[in-house]
Amino acid sequence: MKRFEIIDGMRGYFLVFMLINHLVFVGGYWMMEVNHRQFAFVEDAQGFVFLSGLLIGMVYARKMLKYGYDTGRQLIRNRAFELYRYAMGTVMAVLVVQMFLPDAYRLWYNWLGYTNFDEPLRLAAIAAFLFQPTFMDILPQYIVYMLFAPPLVWLCLKGKWAQVLAGSLIVWMAAQLGLQRFLTDPLNTLFTGSDGQGIRASFNMLGWQIVFFSALVIGALTAQDRIDWNRIFSPEKTRLPKVALAICLFFLPLRIVTAWDLLPQSVLDKFATMEIRADFGPVYLLNFAAVATGLAWLLIAGPKHHNLWVRKLAGIVTGVFTLRFLRLLGRHSLQVYVWHVAIVYAVYYADGRTPELSQLTKTSIAVVCIALLALPALWREREQIAASLFGQPKVEPAKSKSTPAAR
Repeated sequence: MKRFEIIDGMRGYFLVFMLINHLVFVGGYWMMEVNHRQFAFVEDAQGFVFLSGLLIGMVYARKMLKYGYDTGRQLIRNRAFELYRYAMGTVMAVLVVQMFLPDAYRLWYNWLGYTNFDEPLRLAAIAAFLFQPTFMDILPQYIVYMLFAPPLVWLCLKGKWAQVLAGSLIVWMAAQLGLQRFLTDPLNTLFTGSDGQGIRASFNMLGWQIVFFSALVIGALTAQDRIDWNRIFSPEKTRLPKVALAICLFFLPLRIVTAWDLLPQSVLDKFATMEIRADFGPVYLLNFAAVATGLAWLLIAGPKHHNLWVRKLAGIVTGVFTLRFLRLLGRHSLQVYVWHVAIVYAVYYADGRTPELSQLTKTSIAVVCIALLALPALWREREQIAASLFGQPKVEPAKSKSTPAAR
């Protein structure tokens, strides 16, 4: 496949299900229940962050190998600053719209708190990523991770990948112990606004960084051809997928009984300490590693396996992740993510201003919203689309031979 097509398709898949899960209707709607998170402690956000780290490692390791560390670092910083503009622009756009839409302050209060242009302290907290409005929290952590990425990619290129993984594991352990509170508690007091909210974030960056940086290491090693994936995930070597399947089967009933609140309280109290989503607790780490391993084996080795059913399953999974619509979204995943925030806020506002909708109406709205996800991707590819429709030759922009283009 060309240009990481299956990775683009997977990112598009995660974006679609992120949108489905983020649409909030009074009374809920059935599409939220059709998701892999119902059967494992694995969610779309984890996959999105992992694939983002994988691509950072693959793309910028190659650029550093070709152009040197300084150029690669600058390209990553430029990308991070571009994403920062997206993140801040999204918040500012919502705050401006909030000023003009009737009742928007009340309807969006649970997601924004008392956030407006009269609260400079709150705006400063947002600019520093200390206060993250609901559903606007993936870009901030991605930007922070990118700021730390250049030296870590370089260490991987110098053969220090094991040290990078060890450091990431230590930071993850610090998050499980709550050590970040030595810093966050004073900051929370400093930035507490009139609504009583200070620091607000759905993700503990110290915990979730292990998803991003483990993927970055894998991507950097792949860029150097230091990993033979066909050898690791061979049809004849089934130990890894079997272990991964065993872990998934172990967590499957636990996921179901916790969702339906069927565990005895004494067991739940202990289990809950290991299953903190915000910190990416051990339950999430183990389950995600198992699913990622099993999925990688299925995509790489599955099509060549001797068992017909394994080959069929691999064909189905590959077919889903290579759907043109999903690959289109994945090629412009960060712009689509920003656009999905606008869609989610618009639907939440409209739902709050109308009587409770029927399941059919909610489903129809969700389907339309999924289709609308493609708008920024289509806009960014408008020239290629016009060329393919009307036979116009594609004009490539001139590039300087001395300056590499960032992906």
